[in-house]
Amino acid sequence: MKKSIIALKSTLLTTILVISFLSCKNEKKVDDVKKEVLTTYDEKNGSILCLSKASWFPHNQTPPPAEGKGSPFDVSSTTNCIFHQWSWQKFLWVTKPVGDLPLFLNQKEIIQVTDAMEPVTQQEGASVVLTDTIQAGSKHGVLKTNPAYYSATGKAFTVHYSIHTSMIMQESAVAFKEALASGKLPANNFQTFPVGSLELKVSWVDATAISNDKLKNYYITTAAIINKDGKTYTNTKVALLGMHVVGVVENHPEFIWATFEHNDMAPNYDWKTNSASSTSEKLLFTKGSTTGLAGITFIKDDKPVLPNKAYDLFQYGVPVTSSGYMETSQKEPENFNHIREINTSVAKNLKDVWQNYFYNGSIWIDTDGLTPEEQALKIVSLGSAIGAATPDSSARGSLNCANVTMETFTQTFQSNISDINVKNLTNCFSCHNPISFSNNTSPIYLSHIFDAYIKTSEGKSKEEIDLMKDEQQKKMSEYLRTLK
Repeated sequence: MKKSIIALKSTLLTTILVISFLSCKNEKKVDDVKKEVLTTYDEKNGSILCLSKASWFPHNQTPPPAEGKGSPFDVSSTTNCIFHQWSWQKFLWVTKPVGDLPLFLNQKEIIQVTDAMEPVTQQEGASVVLTDTIQAGSKHGVLKTNPAYYSATGKAFTVHYSIHTSMIMQESAVAFKEALASGKLPANNFQTFPVGSLELKVSWVDATAISNDKLKNYYITTAAIINKDGKTYTNTKVALLGMHVVGVVENHPEFIWATFEHNDMAPNYDWKTNSASSTSEKLLFTKGSTTGLAGITFIKDDKPVLPNKAYDLFQYGVPVTSSGYMETSQKEPENFNHIREINTSVAKNLKDVWQNYFYNGSIWIDTDGLTPEEQALKIVSLGSAIGAATPDSSARGSLNCANVTMETFTQTFQSNISDINVKNLTNCFSCHNPISFSNNTSPIYLSHIFDAYIKTSEGKSKEEIDLMKDEQQKKMSEYLRTLK
């Protein structure tokens, strides 16, 4: 029996070595690969851990993750860990310093765009332009900071957002637009964005919201923030709060939807005590406790039901109840443990300001064993149910994936916390599905900025597009409320 166990461990380790060796983008000696893979195997407990890789560090040398042919995704059966590893490595790559700025702000490989995918004209003396303060959702939520986080200022500041795309995705969008406009590509189609397509959404706030002793823990840059006249800008020091990293890899045209937050934003909701609490002031949460959904529910054109009590509804986006993990389409606690493991592993290896940010999970769908044509067909056939989390569903990863700085008020569409269950969980796919704002279907409509780009080229105004988007999100929220 002992020999069998040893043989099983040996076989498992050999298999991992082979997969890791084949997935390396650059050729390495076998000994180097062994060292890297051995860090993911816990001999004592006989289990596989999900950790960072030595090749990611130091941060200023982080390579882009392998994503296409020959990558860990170019297989018929995937593991949960490779999605978490891609998410962290991609985040490290886009934030690696290139000169005086992180890569995602250098306007070369990645450019800033509007919410209709048009390139943003950069302003002198600033590295990013900020005009958008509206959160996702039909109630147009605006997030403000906790005034007590920096008592010397005693002021609530509005959170701003920027959007960035890879040149690969930008060029593909132009080609799709031209094909749709000419009729070569019908509005209902099975086209997908290519591997390397990338969207980032980033949340920022005026650095004055944060005390000087805490500012050293945030990435700080200069932003051109639009003034009330809607035409001029004021250059302002801003702090980065959170980031969505959304990208296409081999066999996953639905994108991997990953999200990151600064570690001093807000607490997690504790489902055992039915409360969220903190003994210190957080940027979005005053010290003390709250119960129920008031802190993450927005009243249209007014304010949250309970200001300065925002929290993450589920830690790492992994749904739980007071008695433990929900029974969903995703195996737990393996997924939760892998996120926690890789966060700890990365934090130990990072030496710069980015060690103060953590990975709050990602979501994708199961496409194992499917051809590219079958993958596209599956995305379209799932429709608005692409993010369903019930045991027989296709969604994988963090099934209530959200970012407290960007989806503060859409972490659930339920009115009471007791109504939340596996049937009505909310995640990125709740709004980002293959149904366009005008009800056409295609995998390319998963991107809202692309959908808005198409509508703009058709002559729709921003106001008209926003109304179409609001109507779609309203229908989805109403539908999810019916699922008890």
